[in-house]
Amino acid sequence: MKLSIREMVLISLFTALTAIGAFLNIPIGDVPITLQSMFTLLSGLLLGPKLGALSQLIYLILGLSGMRIFAGFTGGPQAIFKPSFGFLIGFIFASFAVGRIRRIKRMVNIWDMVLATSLGTLIIYLFGIPYMYIILNKVMGQTISFAFAVKMGCLVFLPGDTLKIILTSLIAYRISRNSTIPRL
Repeated sequence: MKLSIREMVLISLFTALTAIGAFLNIPIGDVPITLQSMFTLLSGLLLGPKLGALSQLIYLILGLSGMRIFAGFTGGPQAIFKPSFGFLIGFIFASFAVGRIRRIKRMVNIWDMVLATSLGTLIIYLFGIPYMYIILNKVMGQTISFAFAVKMGCLVFLPGDTLKIILTSLIAYRISRNSTIPRL
């Protein structure tokens, strides 16, 4: 994949925005509330599937290499054993899916963007909740039910994620209508 300088800058921008989103967090247990998912979804909507997913993959690689860019100013390979790491993996797939949906539908309607970002959020949950369940039960030695993992990793976050879905869709809609970022 050959990238233009413009594409490299946009990928780097969304990698940095995701890192900044991690620093703006509210710790509420094993998984903090952050703005990371908002920037992840926005990367898919604005950059498309490949570049959006690449921005999130680079974010993950930088964090695993030791840069302290994950929530709570953490980083390094030990992050793999944190209950929240599955959500970070989900960022890559969510960004790709949101970008793919947008490209297929050639979205110009804000409601389509809300639908795409809702599906992206669901993908993040589909990676994050089972991973959190496994880490808490098998690695950390806690005994929790899967229903409790859903409550702890999803239900608590739904109001904030709903707000992020709406805000992300509005931002992407405005930017895509009034910007030089290429329409997908």
